[in-house]
Amino acid sequence: MVDSTHTIHVDVVSAEESIFSGEARFVALPGEAGELGIYPRHTPLITRVRPGSVRIEKADGGEEFVFVAGGILEVQPNRVTVLSDTAIRGKDLDEQKATEARQAAEEALKNAKSEIDIAKAQSELAVMAAQIAALRKYRQKK
Repeated sequence: MVDSTHTIHVDVVSAEESIFSGEARFVALPGEAGELGIYPRHTPLITRVRPGSVRIEKADGGEEFVFVAGGILEVQPNRVTVLSDTAIRGKDLDEQKATEARQAAEEALKNAKSEIDIAKAQSELAVMAAQIAALRKYRQKK
């Protein structure tokens, strides 16, 4: 039996699937105004999440990393929910694919003809750069 006064339930959900669901002691993630750290019984909060990694310190002492390409964070005293269009488990990140996607975004930025093309390419570039940074951080922890 997990002592719920020392843990918080965490769900990380992408558009396609549930990426992580379980009890945690602590969650760290890139909030809109900077890095957020969430412990059990945190004050309720809803905020945007920037592209980057969600680090979950699980109740059993293990760690889980999930890359999110931005999204929404909802915190209740006993539950944390991260909703993101794209969420990838740290172990599933692929540096070569991310690097290729970043290069494609850089190329699209060079060839952009309109403000919309430029904004779209810059957004894609930011997501890919954050994914590569998250992957490197994940690898250092192993």
